[in-house]
Amino acid sequence: MATPASTPPASAPTASSPASPVDGDEAIATRDEADYDVINPRLRSLIEWAVVVAGALAVALVIKSFLLQAYFIPSPSMEQTLVEDDRVLVNKLSKAANRGDVMVFKREVVNPNDPEDLIKRVIGLEGETVEARDGTMFIDGKMLQEPYVEDGIASFGPVWTEGCANEQGDGNSCTVPEGGLFMMGDNRQNSRDSRFFGPITRDQLVGRAFLKVWPLNDIEAL
Repeated sequence: MATPASTPPASAPTASSPASPVDGDEAIATRDEADYDVINPRLRSLIEWAVVVAGALAVALVIKSFLLQAYFIPSPSMEQTLVEDDRVLVNKLSKAANRGDVMVFKREVVNPNDPEDLIKRVIGLEGETVEARDGTMFIDGKMLQEPYVEDGIASFGPVWTEGCANEQGDGNSCTVPEGGLFMMGDNRQNSRDSRFFGPITRDQLVGRAFLKVWPLNDIEAL
């Protein structure tokens, strides 16, 4: 018996390979993905830094306006406590001035060349009479102890009586009016202070200088 010829096995269907992308399309897709990965993080980083800088500036502005401010000493009027080019920190919340405190205050500007902010020491309080005798300061007739004044530097008394409660006096003394303060520089021979422009009011106070911060090798409390 003849054996029927065997039918050749059918070949398995072959999955067709997807068409290869055009080189240009592949390059475009790759570039878009790179842009997404690189540009977005950069933009996010810029936004984050902008927020940080804006926040820091806002905090610095609040601190400078209401809390603390650094001041530069431009003259020798407070020697030897403070000399030219020193820097001090001023507490703007501390305006309860007591005798001996070093305070920054705003004065009425007489001409454009006069500084608006001055730094001096509180000498006389409201109701007290300030005068100088033989180079020494007296408050209500009692000698004032002033360890911050350099030895050999003599004080001289008020020469300006406008604003004093006793402005009809002889120009040798000043009675500080209500709400007033009599301010003087420690360098009595080289300071324009209340002896020249009269007492200031507490409303003129900016704050108390409490710390010398420059130079770094001479940091100290005031």
